[in-house]
Amino acid sequence: MFTLQRLRTGLGALIVGIVMLAVLVLPRWIAASPATHAPHGTVTVDGMTVPDIGPLPTSIPTPSTNLNYAAKVELGKQLYFDGRLSKNGAISCAFCHNPGTGWADPRQTSIGIGGGLGGRQSPTVLNTAFNHVQFWDGRARSLEEQAIGPIQNPIEMGETHEAVVAKLNKIKGYQQQFRAVFGTEVNLQGIAEAIAAFERTVISTNSAFDQYMLGDQKAMEEAAVRGMALFKGKARCILCHNGPNFTDNQFHNLGVPQVGPLKEDLGRYYVTKAEKDKGAFKTPTLRSITETAPYMHDGAFKTLEEVVAFLNSGGGPTSNLSPLVKPLGLTGDEQSDVVAFLKSLTGEPINIRLPKLPK
Repeated sequence: MFTLQRLRTGLGALIVGIVMLAVLVLPRWIAASPATHAPHGTVTVDGMTVPDIGPLPTSIPTPSTNLNYAAKVELGKQLYFDGRLSKNGAISCAFCHNPGTGWADPRQTSIGIGGGLGGRQSPTVLNTAFNHVQFWDGRARSLEEQAIGPIQNPIEMGETHEAVVAKLNKIKGYQQQFRAVFGTEVNLQGIAEAIAAFERTVISTNSAFDQYMLGDQKAMEEAAVRGMALFKGKARCILCHNGPNFTDNQFHNLGVPQVGPLKEDLGRYYVTKAEKDKGAFKTPTLRSITETAPYMHDGAFKTLEEVVAFLNSGGGPTSNLSPLVKPLGLTGDEQSDVVAFLKSLTGEPINIRLPKLPK
């Protein structure tokens, strides 16, 4: 006779059977699944899963301690272009991070006060709002910290923090703006916050790639579309250049040849003192990469073609090569397609007027 107890017993057995089937079969199915079965919003290459690339988020990361508003951004803009932050009155932030050259420096390595030659290529300000740490070695933990670093660097702006605060406090226009924006006299924290607020408005977006990803199938040329597939697959670029800003914000040793005034540059190691970080440098964004030549931490390569060829060969000789770097076997046409894709990441022009500096 059929009873409720028998029904419960039967259902229990069925559930146990389904669970056992899942335990036995599901892991094998997952192991056999291709990369396209990676979690939503990720890409898997050679067993490594990373965030997929895509359009930038519409909101810009902004710390609660330094909210952006127009008066602060305008003050930061003036400070960014003001050579009086340097000892000789000639070197501004814009001197090495020039809006006309992708907010970077077209020189292999930058020139500072008195013609001193720096050891690294100045990275772009574009999209630094999305970086977790700043500088090639990540020594600055915020844009605010980065903004005031070069002021006291002896081969960059060559000034002291105390002297620059005293200098700006004598300028009536800055006195008035600091009181209006911060309610204080000119001070170092305010300088840092204002410049960082301005830099967070320097965003590369709405590229052909972004338009393509948002549905305009004609925005990218066929070569660029092929290059994107290579970027996310055979070329393995996405393992480091991932997410909407095309960087993992991590540090890797690619075996880049050391050129410029430094005989040796150990990069991230100077910050962490960890052996694994010797010769490792931060992954740069690829957005508007066509505008920010030369490339790598020391400006070793003049063109994107050189960069792609270098990585295709498996990087350079080093005892601490990143495990993510290996010979790729890209054909000449495939390398050209990857470059075409990189060119599609150029954002719309950022129109900016030079500010009138206070006196």
